[in-house]
Amino acid sequence: MVRRDRKVGVIGVATAAAALLAAGVAAAATAAAVLTVVMARRVVTPPARREEDVRILQVDRQAGEIVLEDSDEARMRGRYGFWFDRDSGHARFGDVVVSDDGAVRRRIESIDFGRLERASRGRIDSAFHLGPWELDLPYENVIVDTTLGPAPAWFVPSADERRWVIQVHGRGGKRTEGLRAVKPAHEAGWSTLLISYRNDGEAPESTDRKYGLGGTEWADAVDAVRFAEERGAREIVLMGWSMGGATVLQAVLRSAKARERLVGVVLDSPAIDWVDILRFQGSALGLPRAIGDSVSQLLGGPFSGGLTGVAAPISLEELDPVVRADEFDVPILLMHSVDDGFVPIDGSRRFAASRPDLIEFEVFEGARHTKLWNHDPARWTALITGWLERRSESTQQLGDEAEIVG
Repeated sequence: MVRRDRKVGVIGVATAAAALLAAGVAAAATAAAVLTVVMARRVVTPPARREEDVRILQVDRQAGEIVLEDSDEARMRGRYGFWFDRDSGHARFGDVVVSDDGAVRRRIESIDFGRLERASRGRIDSAFHLGPWELDLPYENVIVDTTLGPAPAWFVPSADERRWVIQVHGRGGKRTEGLRAVKPAHEAGWSTLLISYRNDGEAPESTDRKYGLGGTEWADAVDAVRFAEERGAREIVLMGWSMGGATVLQAVLRSAKARERLVGVVLDSPAIDWVDILRFQGSALGLPRAIGDSVSQLLGGPFSGGLTGVAAPISLEELDPVVRADEFDVPILLMHSVDDGFVPIDGSRRFAASRPDLIEFEVFEGARHTKLWNHDPARWTALITGWLERRSESTQQLGDEAEIVG
């Protein structure tokens, strides 16, 4: 009788353990599902305000220096913009003076507005200029008519207004992101159009108010091409930053209009492989690699709209330009840093390897995401200017040959 009771007890313990294990597995699955939805929403939702992730330890206005808590961002080499007080204040930093004991001392180049000495946190911005008025070049405020409505843009003309570079900023960015490329383009004889696009806080919103990760924004880039042609553009280069790179590439792949006068593409820290990007960013947040894959599946699945708010599923595989690399037929300047920290360079490596005949791949070291100019302005500027000058020479040679044949 005792043996039987003991057997029953053992069975009961095993049953309870199995129940607990099942409950644990179910809880883990639920947690993973919640994390997947949260991350998917985060990816496609434009940020209301960028995170102030840099802590200010001291501001010495008399010495013209600021001390920041040590971090990868705080100790970056180069010149940067700095937003604080929930983007109501703005300053500009020069290079690092000294970095030790968990603190980074930098030069303050200017305090444009706001009380920096009262701020406790802020965020470093790769965009150094606040507007085209700081470039000492003539410019116009213009409107690009898009399918969603009027989108504001800046136009900086060169002596020859037949050659245009159209700048497409990245996720969470503004038109100011591309201002660094205006002077190099101008020196090479190219005009610049810096556009806004759907859901960036300046252009009209889409019905779902969500990012398409390049899969919807490309239409606004095409409308910018149409605007340029109407203003006399005969040769066009599309330049994209981060998600703007994905947008530019989708415009080239999906629109005959975008290709009509296209003579080249420039990409700075582009989002090439979204699946890889989500895995990378998930790992950076301490999440399992599988979460990134789950986010990819969710965004492209039939329930993506109800769970994330997007108007239509986003197939990340279809946004990968490597799959359609054979469809590109213009030169591409591709620049990326091995130390990007946000968008891994692997996708750019694969894209460059897929079309070595067209893609000039320039690898930077030490620069963070879209901060190649900030980190090494001399090299970055020379690359842009030289590449655009070669495009001018190539198209001029083709024009001369056409006249001879004619």
